[in-house]
Amino acid sequence: SQLNFSTDGQLLEPVMVFGHCRLVTNGAEIFSGNNQPIIGDNSIGLHNGIVSNEESLWERFSDIARKSHVDSEVIFRLLERQISAGDSLQVALKKTFDVIEGSASIAFMRNDMDMLALATNTGSLYVTRAEESGFFVFASEQFFLSEFLKKNTFNLKTQDVEVEQIKAGSGCFVRAYDANVRIFEIEGPDIPNLYARKPITIKDSSERLDKIERCTSCVTPASYPFITFDDEGVCDKCREFVSQKPLGMDRLLEELAKYKSTDGSPDCIVAFSGGRDSSYGLHVIKNKLGMNPIAFTYDWGMVTDIARRNQARMCGQLGIEHILRAADIPSKRRYIRKNINAWLARPELGMIPLFMAGDKYFYHYARKLKKETGIKLVIFCAGNELERTDFKSGFAGIKEASNHRNRLFGFSFANKVGLAMWYSLQYLLNPRYFNESFFDTIGAFFQTFVAKDDFLYLFEYLKWNETEINETLIGEYGWEKANDNENTWRIGDGYTSFINYIYHTVAGFSEYDTFRSNQIRNGLITRDEAMALIARDNEPKLDVLYDFARQTGFNLEEVLTQINSIEKLY
Repeated sequence: SQLNFSTDGQLLEPVMVFGHCRLVTNGAEIFSGNNQPIIGDNSIGLHNGIVSNEESLWERFSDIARKSHVDSEVIFRLLERQISAGDSLQVALKKTFDVIEGSASIAFMRNDMDMLALATNTGSLYVTRAEESGFFVFASEQFFLSEFLKKNTFNLKTQDVEVEQIKAGSGCFVRAYDANVRIFEIEGPDIPNLYARKPITIKDSSERLDKIERCTSCVTPASYPFITFDDEGVCDKCREFVSQKPLGMDRLLEELAKYKSTDGSPDCIVAFSGGRDSSYGLHVIKNKLGMNPIAFTYDWGMVTDIARRNQARMCGQLGIEHILRAADIPSKRRYIRKNINAWLARPELGMIPLFMAGDKYFYHYARKLKKETGIKLVIFCAGNELERTDFKSGFAGIKEASNHRNRLFGFSFANKVGLAMWYSLQYLLNPRYFNESFFDTIGAFFQTFVAKDDFLYLFEYLKWNETEINETLIGEYGWEKANDNENTWRIGDGYTSFINYIYHTVAGFSEYDTFRSNQIRNGLITRDEAMALIARDNEPKLDVLYDFARQTGFNLEEVLTQINSIEKLY
């Protein structure tokens, strides 16, 4: 659809097609940025071989921005760097091949040069051409081209076609509009860019998130459930937004006074995941509000090691008792694996919360702990409207009003019934869901959407300030962040990186996009800042993903490959 044809079906302009199959070296193949072609701002490139000194090159040329983990990228970034400095393409090739170590057979093209450049330091580069027909093909092995030519599907004059090797240390320029070829030695006399006459257009036909339509005010994409845009491109969420107004410290102190002990005995239970908000909330409840809390954690098998260490830091420094309740962790992890496998057989984004069903018994054990300890007050360090993720039920066809205050049992009766019916339909359409997790999932739905609570939600009263939270936790408690993630949100959940990978891959956004959009609406960050943050936040967290796969018992590469093949919503 991107090509220009005449009425009789003839191409009106020359076309070059780039595609590549390469053995996996640096960077996991499941992430598109590590695959080829390498598409730059002004160029496109292919590389066969391995650059063995890529890390030292990135350090040496620190002015070049790295965008992937694949070793090939450094070749084409160096070429771009030299050309931008004024070198001819051949000189740029010389300088690049002088500094790289390892093997490289490459193809390279810029949008301001109407030619293709090929070069190799191994000789693994073969070409065939029929200049009379304007035909040119290259490959890494002679056999491939010979077999290709036997099919002769292009009505070529076979006597004009032969396979020729580009020797090690050599290259060739191929003129785009007539396939004229000029062979040269990389270290030989400089050849001017003879073919650099006519600009070309590089069209990227890969699936790219930067093509997705987003709200012009926030960063919510067009693939968000039920989203609409006005004539100026502003989404309905921005148009209808009403800022959350905290109930205030006075109201909070008034509420806490009903439960506060006079003798220092425990007077509240604080739900404590070890994540950012619950860690900061524990600090506030103990040090600023003068309460005497007990911390409570429900471990269903997905509490991360970082979360455990942060729990120990907080409770140790604050002198707070920490009560844990653990599920049958091997069973819970097995349930996750079986439901992921079931989901992959018939992927529906609305069913992703099923993976997290085991976590919802947190509410049950909080209620139970109230009875066991006799402590009447349970505090959840939640209530921050910035963290709303209504798209999860939206993908199940449910559009919920904004007044449930992050309490899922606050959904309207009609929407609870609608959600239950939608889930029931998915079970009938995909019987794999009828596995040993079934009754555990039914119980989770009850605990989430039916059983009511009287918990106090801290951030309904207090203003949530990300900078203050991070500075307090890291500065005062030595709170630990993930090594590969500057974002401190959601690091207490082992499954979060996995589900966000699915949402981001299939729908083009994740929880981070909704979080940043809500920050924009509240005037906390600009749209440009949000775009930079979601680019960082949505980078796959490989260490966390591998850990989640190991705990749950599935092959990560196999599962992510299946996820990558799901039809996109953008």
